[in-house]
Amino acid sequence: MFWLAVWQLAALWTDNSILLVGPVQVAGTFVRNMVQPDFLKTVFCSLTRIGLGFFLALCLGLAAGALAYRFPLFGELCAPVMAALKSIPVASFVVLLLIWFGSSRLSFLISFLIVFPNVYLNTEAGLQSTDRQLLEMAQVFGMGAGRRWFYLYRPALMPYLESCLRVSLGMSWKSGVAAEVIGLPDFSLGERLYMSKIYLDTAGLFAWTLTVILLSFLFEKAVLGLVGRFARWKPYPVLRGGKAGRRQEPGGALRISHVDKAFGEQTVLRDYSLTVPEGGRYLLMAPSGAGKTTLLRILTGLDHADGGQITGVPSAVGMVFQEDRLCEEYDALCNIMLGMAPCRGSAGEILRMVRREAAQILPEDCLTKPVKELSGGMRRRVSLLRAVLSPGRLLLLDEPFTGLDEETREKCGGYLLRHLEGRTLLAATHREEDAALLDGVKVTLVIS
Repeated sequence: MFWLAVWQLAALWTDNSILLVGPVQVAGTFVRNMVQPDFLKTVFCSLTRIGLGFFLALCLGLAAGALAYRFPLFGELCAPVMAALKSIPVASFVVLLLIWFGSSRLSFLISFLIVFPNVYLNTEAGLQSTDRQLLEMAQVFGMGAGRRWFYLYRPALMPYLESCLRVSLGMSWKSGVAAEVIGLPDFSLGERLYMSKIYLDTAGLFAWTLTVILLSFLFEKAVLGLVGRFARWKPYPVLRGGKAGRRQEPGGALRISHVDKAFGEQTVLRDYSLTVPEGGRYLLMAPSGAGKTTLLRILTGLDHADGGQITGVPSAVGMVFQEDRLCEEYDALCNIMLGMAPCRGSAGEILRMVRREAAQILPEDCLTKPVKELSGGMRRRVSLLRAVLSPGRLLLLDEPFTGLDEETREKCGGYLLRHLEGRTLLAATHREEDAALLDGVKVTLVIS
């Protein structure tokens, strides 16, 4: 209100309608423009041209950015093009596009060229920021591409995309209307601004500028609102349609034969062998840093041995990592369900089953809270539930009871043993208490 008052006083002081008009006069002209027969057609045509350019740039930018992330060679080939699009002046594009395509498509193409490189670069950067530990977790649990995209890549991408859109939306309207002023397509806001300039109609110039500002504001609010809702959407994974029970695979022992592993000059495993019979419970006992985690990572395929042979690893594996490796924005139930395979029953029945299982070792009131709000002990129990309720015929546990008090450790150990159901268990720990709790065969991990 203060600046409107300053504007009105400046117009009264100037007392020249060609040099400056006040907000009252502009508002009157704006209302008169709105009742003109072709006002809506003019607005619609400009909105269509600029909006289509923006949305095409958004879709192609997302697709090209994803391709650049997935195939680095594609990103390298696109890098010079993106650098050119970002550095070439808009005026140069306008002249070239006028020659090549004429005025009718100019604003559409300019809007596209302004937005596309921003979306492309932010998409690539957002996908690259995805937590590598979560991607390893997804690999171990066999998460499909759709589930990985929605629950892992999407949360990492959305902050980059929202920030990019806040800048690109305004730029697309500014550049698009400027292109219309130059190209003068029929029924366009740019044409109206140009005609106001020709006839020295300063009030009309301000009124049409106000129209552009309002359209840009509403367009930005609509797009960011939809993107924000998509970013906040947190449905549970779809698990309907599977068969009851875990998938059965041919039985067999897990055999680790003469495995070697070194990182540079540091030898972690040398000529290590171990046989775990199907359904057995074995505990790798060794101090921290002795290679327990490395061996488990080799079994899951996250690392590769330098030598030796491993057989008997089933296609489905459940694992508790040293770190919890949870999707921070999702609740405990969702994180547990991410490791599960499709099973029989409706979505409501499956959710109730997961809730009953989780409530055996977790308080009811924490099941629907984002895991970032949970304590370290609760987060550890969520990762344990995810492994136990997975379809894996082999369970690999890396210090599974870290951060749990004695009572909770006993409760979780009892839950784990009740739900083994003939599956093979290989746990790594340096605590004798954990070994006694799991009541398995203790083997010492040492370098030969």
